[in-house]
Amino acid sequence: MLDTASNQPVLPPEIARRRTFAIISHPDAGKTTLTEKFLLYGGAIQMAGQVRAKGEARRTRSDFMQMEKDRGISVSASAMSFDYREFRFNLVDTPGHSDFSEDTYRTLTAVDAAVMVIDGAKGVESQTQKLFEVCRLRDLPILTFCNKMDRESRDTFEIIDEIQEMLAIDVTPAAWPIGVGRDFIGCYDMLRDRLELMDRADRNKVAESIQINGLDDPKLAEHVPEHLLDKLLEEVEMARELLPKLDPQAVLEGHMTPIWFGSAINSFGVKELMEGIGAYGPQPQIQSAEPRQIAPEEKKVAGFVFKVQANMDPKHRDRVAFVRMASGHFKRGMKLTHVRTKKPMAISNPVLFLASDRELAEEAWAGDIIGIPNHGQLRIGDTLTEGEAIRVKGIPSFAPELLQTVRAGDPMKAKHLEKALMQFAEEGAAKVFKPSIGSGFIVGVVGALQFEVLASRIEMEYGLPVRFDVSQFTSARWVSGDKPEVDKFVNANKQHIAHDHDGDIVYLTRLQWDIDRVERDYPALNLTATKEMMV
Repeated sequence: MLDTASNQPVLPPEIARRRTFAIISHPDAGKTTLTEKFLLYGGAIQMAGQVRAKGEARRTRSDFMQMEKDRGISVSASAMSFDYREFRFNLVDTPGHSDFSEDTYRTLTAVDAAVMVIDGAKGVESQTQKLFEVCRLRDLPILTFCNKMDRESRDTFEIIDEIQEMLAIDVTPAAWPIGVGRDFIGCYDMLRDRLELMDRADRNKVAESIQINGLDDPKLAEHVPEHLLDKLLEEVEMARELLPKLDPQAVLEGHMTPIWFGSAINSFGVKELMEGIGAYGPQPQIQSAEPRQIAPEEKKVAGFVFKVQANMDPKHRDRVAFVRMASGHFKRGMKLTHVRTKKPMAISNPVLFLASDRELAEEAWAGDIIGIPNHGQLRIGDTLTEGEAIRVKGIPSFAPELLQTVRAGDPMKAKHLEKALMQFAEEGAAKVFKPSIGSGFIVGVVGALQFEVLASRIEMEYGLPVRFDVSQFTSARWVSGDKPEVDKFVNANKQHIAHDHDGDIVYLTRLQWDIDRVERDYPALNLTATKEMMV
């Protein structure tokens, strides 16, 4: 094991073996397939599903919403826990589609590291870059997996250069691909001096490793065709001279990323990546909170909600709050204080996730992610502790970029619609604003695909057909300041004022001019495009 900063206390072994990480990538880079293979190696499933396969093989375990299965995309972040060798992995799969990036940003507050998946043919794409910026803000360590090497892909040096230039991070190769596309036969493991060969015939089979003694070992020629071997020797020599050596400390500080090459669909390179996460990924980290930080080795239990998912079980209208344990050793049935309401909560049926399968969690340690079923008491940003009033900070909520009005197909069901919308607002799936003049609601989202997802979920989960219509407003800002100033502003701009589901005042705008005018006429007020998800 690596020791990180020498002044960091030694963690209890149960906590030290945990690795909590998210997978980030552009849509279609193969993230969900990679997640499936992780579960396969962790022994959690017997046969990995593929997003694009046919029939039974197509049922991936981490996409559980009907829409995810229909479209072959992931729209909500799901969490999974499984063991691999001596490690306990807590993996959070995030939506790659940019319309769901807010869910992803919040997820990144709950993990200690990120695995960045890049498509070998496309390199660094726009969404990868955005998500990388969020990791950079939080100094998250990043491990990179270059996928789809068995298809025609770009030159290895070109991919590495692009990552270094676009993301301004040092890249060090942990493995080097042998051939590309049809010629791709495997990788040379640069950290352990091994040859990893891919089996194209059986996609669920783990690649065989051949131990070799340096690159001049005659055994290499037995397994690698001559034209590929010459190229490999030349490239590895160049890589060793031109690229930085692996520095575990720089990886933990987020300045360097090791890169592995492989093909997730062929189960190749995944095992090496998992070993890399165990060896170079961080142990559970300190969480920033007010009035003090929470360290993982503290005896008392603390955790925070980073995601709420409504109706995961269609038979029961339940909501599951995803809680990242920040410290201590949690046991089922414990009473924890809900810091926002100051009320005690008995956690009698916490669950561990294996995608949509859940099992009761008898215990959990710092670094784990558990689900707490509840009826709306827990919201994103809430902190649970053993009595101390600490709240974890830094979970963002963004101003929506698209606003539409929503009406129920049946006017008699307006009350049901309000209930459904409030549930989605608490889940963080959309912003719901109640204008102070007129009836109805205005729903705000970050990406257009979210309106479709909301309409389909309201219909499936509540039996309510709804219509979204264009709204005159284009964006929203939260208003804060001294009460007399705010009241004066609200009275003068009634037709622009709404309240969000927490009851906070929101100013709905049509043009940038509206915002400029308020900033000019009411200098004492603050208009903000983000709000921290807590009370």
